[in-house]
Amino acid sequence: MKKNYLSIDIGGTNIKLALIDHSGQIQSKKQVRTPHEYGAFIATLENEIELVLDEIRGIAFSCPGKIDTETGMISFGGALPFLDGISFIDEFQPKFALPISVINDGKAAALSELWLGNLNGIENGLALVLGTGIGGGLILDGKLYQGKNFQAGELSFMMKPSDKPSFDDTYGKTGSAVGLVKSVNRVLGTEDLKDGAAAFEAINQKDPNVYPIFEAFAREIAYMICNIQAILDLEKIVIGGGISAQPIVTEEIRKQYRAIRAGLPFVEITLTEVEIDSCRFLNDANLLGALYQLLLNADEELSMPSI
Repeated sequence: MKKNYLSIDIGGTNIKLALIDHSGQIQSKKQVRTPHEYGAFIATLENEIELVLDEIRGIAFSCPGKIDTETGMISFGGALPFLDGISFIDEFQPKFALPISVINDGKAAALSELWLGNLNGIENGLALVLGTGIGGGLILDGKLYQGKNFQAGELSFMMKPSDKPSFDDTYGKTGSAVGLVKSVNRVLGTEDLKDGAAAFEAINQKDPNVYPIFEAFAREIAYMICNIQAILDLEKIVIGGGISAQPIVTEEIRKQYRAIRAGLPFVEITLTEVEIDSCRFLNDANLLGALYQLLLNADEELSMPSI
């Protein structure tokens, strides 16, 4: 019997592919550039699937956009707008006669943490994914909560009061990790404003010229957590996205969260502090979460190792 599944994480720059077994052990990984034209995009995926077709028993996709996990229908497509209105289930199931699932990339990250990561065993939690904007996946009653329109957890769209509302007034703008890196590098005079290594070298050294920028960023995320906690009363929130590989990110968010609470004694007394941790999985999160969605769809008995 074929033991592995093919998990595919579609990003605006690269497509990551992995062969993963039923217990979540990654057997092999690769990545290819993402074509930005529909025909070339589908041809690339078909070619990669054909290469491993004899080894797999299902295909799991993680993808940007609003995803109907029941039909596989993609809306909007994020950085890949040509995917709007496309169903990967309709596109690939007739060709390969295999079970296929599709899930939003932020929600895939949450599922990976629920299955094998730092939300394992948590009834009510949140994976908060910091990137260009802020994605998220809510775990309520031990399950991913997607909402009526499959858009629960789109934290970028949380608004702040404004006389003339714009995207600048959203947490997706003020809590953007990409925006943070660019702001720090502008002050440093770094040629490449997207150079995360340069930005975090200065942040980790607590360079007085840029550390206040980082503190303000962490405080934005902390305020968001305060508001989420007031509504949902979660057990645990895990911080994901590329910058979460830097321990100082979760540490500073936790510090700012506690400082906000300490400044509001009534809130501190009334609302229980939520645990804030980092995600266990970084680059592999979407691959693992996509597979977990496929297994849930198939109603298979899942292997849930203790952490």
